Amino acid sequence: KPLRRPPALGTILPRRVLRVLAHVLVPAAREAEAMASPPPWDSLAKEAERLKATHLRELMKDEARNDAMFVKCGDIVLDYCRQKVDVAAMDKLFAAAEAADVAGKRKKMFEGVVINETEERPVLHVALRAAEDEVINVGGENVVPEVWKVLKAMQGFSDKVRSGEWKGFTGKPLTDVVCIGIGGSYLGVEFVFEALKTDPEAAVAAAGRRLRFLANVDPIDVKRALEGLKAETTLVLVVSKTFTTAETMLNAKTVKEWLIKELGDPACVAKHVAACSTALNKTAEFGIIPENVFGFWDWVGGRFSCWSAVGVLALSLQYGFETIMKFHAGGRDMDKHFRTAPPKENLPLIMGLLQVWNVSVLKYEGCAVLPYCQALTRFVPHIQQLDMESNGKRVTMDGKEVPVGTGAIYFGEPGTNGQHSFYQLMHQGRVIPAEFIGFAASQNPVELKEEPVSNHDELMSNFFAQPDALALGKTEQELQTDGVPANLVSHKTFPGDRPSLSLLLPVCNAYYLGQLLAMYEHRTAVQGWIWDINSFDQWGVQLGKVLATQVRGYLQEARKGGGDPQKFLTPTAKLMNKYLGK
Repeated sequence: KPLRRPPALGTILPRRVLRVLAHVLVPAAREAEAMASPPPWDSLAKEAERLKATHLRELMKDEARNDAMFVKCGDIVLDYCRQKVDVAAMDKLFAAAEAADVAGKRKKMFEGVVINETEERPVLHVALRAAEDEVINVGGENVVPEVWKVLKAMQGFSDKVRSGEWKGFTGKPLTDVVCIGIGGSYLGVEFVFEALKTDPEAAVAAAGRRLRFLANVDPIDVKRALEGLKAETTLVLVVSKTFTTAETMLNAKTVKEWLIKELGDPACVAKHVAACSTALNKTAEFGIIPENVFGFWDWVGGRFSCWSAVGVLALSLQYGFETIMKFHAGGRDMDKHFRTAPPKENLPLIMGLLQVWNVSVLKYEGCAVLPYCQALTRFVPHIQQLDMESNGKRVTMDGKEVPVGTGAIYFGEPGTNGQHSFYQLMHQGRVIPAEFIGFAASQNPVELKEEPVSNHDELMSNFFAQPDALALGKTEQELQTDGVPANLVSHKTFPGDRPSLSLLLPVCNAYYLGQLLAMYEHRTAVQGWIWDINSFDQWGVQLGKVLATQVRGYLQEARKGGGDPQKFLTPTAKLMNKYLGK
């Protein structure tokens, strides 16, 4: 008889038994790891103290050092010679990664091991962009075929909508899409949408189509999302795994009511609404037919989910499935680089280590992400969620308080807009490490005959100048030599010694966007592994939700003349009464 694969553990043991085993075995493994790899914070602190008196002006005179910090991944270049490190400090950081077993934790992630221990889940967003012939097992089952089954279903549906084969309730093609979701169901998708809007190839594919997003529960957002749209040509996507997310479902019901009002029949929902969800009973109750519901899995965290149905469906409807597969290919190639490149050539590893150095050792609390490309207008909000929700943690995996600061406050704006906003503080106020992102070619090249350089060269002149200005500064002696009046010298002095790194990519297209996003995802994970925190849960978002439920109940009763405000803090009750007009 042919040999049969043994059944997955989860099919022969009840989930509660598996949970007990996890609680017994995982802590023991964690304890062994902790004993074997204490974080070398004291050693790193000594390196920081050693470098404290050495200005970046001096560090950057060492050309061998600079060359060692010029690293490539295919056509992407990372230049981190303007970080406050030397080769010896970097060796200490690489040793810290080895001590924390970053390589082992990375291996576990790619192999589907349960590394999100507080939620008892694997972390497998990398499976969402895996090649069709790859094997990634969860509980003994290869998840890649199921991923591709959903991908092909989305390809079929998006092709039908784009070609006009799938028509709306009145027989007209659906040319406009409203995507309803919040947080991880929104930010990453909007980033990619905006980034491809002016890509020549994607723009051709999107001709005649519109994509809008509805995230905020504020009714103003509903008005803005629907403005100028006609119900008979609008397809609505509701993105909610459980179909219970409060803000998303209220917005979905609001838009559903708009569809029915405009089209005159509740039956229109079947033609005009699709969903990304796993709650088939709830989507059916909403009026969505089963074949228009596209699933994803509990091993996909929201902030890592734009590679799943959460992003692929909306983006394929706008730009075509083939374009989004190029985005996936970029992410997949960065995955390979992250898994196989040596530490000193590994871009996500280096970027993660530098962020740990800046936050935990040099104790800088901010990080400015500065894309010199207007197409990345929504990149920073996504990275804000990706890193701050992942690494804004205070305890280690075993529940003990982290001995150093974790996470950073992320902000940024496409250059050169940011230069006329917050760069003043970066140059002469607080020290805020910066990450500059630029592209060798523009999505929209413009060159005027009477101008000395092209528009893109003008932009990139600032991309190259600003990191040097932050690093080198301008001394009092240099200002005096330049003839600056004595009363202005102190005002025009730039301390410099502000750390930054620069990323240069060939062009902002679907493939390189995939590489860029996957690189930042892995950079985020590296930090968490060094800090020994869980970068893949988000318990910090729950308390406010619980309190909001209590407030919602009170407002409901108060609008009817009832409600007891005494269960709230006195200042809160006072403010709510003002809101209610009492």
